[in-house]
Amino acid sequence: MKANGKIKVVKRADVPVRPVKKPVKTARATARDMVSTVTDWVTDFKTRKSEETKAAIEQLFPTGPRPSES
Repeated sequence: MKANGKIKVVKRADVPVRPVKKPVKTARATARDMVSTVTDWVTDFKTRKSEETKAAIEQLFPTGPRPSES
């Protein structure tokens, strides 16, 4: 073994810290997310509108027997 070998001591503070990069979304993935969100909104809107219409029809035309028909 060499008696004159050089050893470099690296302290933690001397080590450069590399910033952690966030995964970058592609334009295609971003567009897919936007389409999914809008599709969910439209589906929710249709469902709500259908339920409101059904409740209004049931309130206007009750399904039970009328007092004059019993």
